[in-house]
Amino acid sequence: MSQPGSAPANPARGEASVRVGGEAVVLRPSFAALVAAEEELGPLFALVERAAAGELRLAELVALFWHCLRDTPEGLDRARFGEALAEAGLAALTPVLRVLLKQILQGR
Repeated sequence: MSQPGSAPANPARGEASVRVGGEAVVLRPSFAALVAAEEELGPLFALVERAAAGELRLAELVALFWHCLRDTPEGLDRARFGEALAEAGLAALTPVLRVLLKQILQGR
């Protein structure tokens, strides 16, 4: 699913990677990605508060991750992406979510 020659996640840019269907995809919380996520999910600070309170919904996590995809693998749609994240499990997704939330709060 990943694109040939894709660079790995760069933590200095706030990037994180997550395995989707056996392939690593990179999430980059760019300004444009966060604006798109906020348009769909509402204020990002409220999203962070819900996450801190353990009230973040899976649909919200999928939306945030989807908007932060650095490159969308060919043939991957949001429904398949969500299914793959659900299969990965919350234990695997929590460290990635933590990286994105830290970037939302601290910026670069």
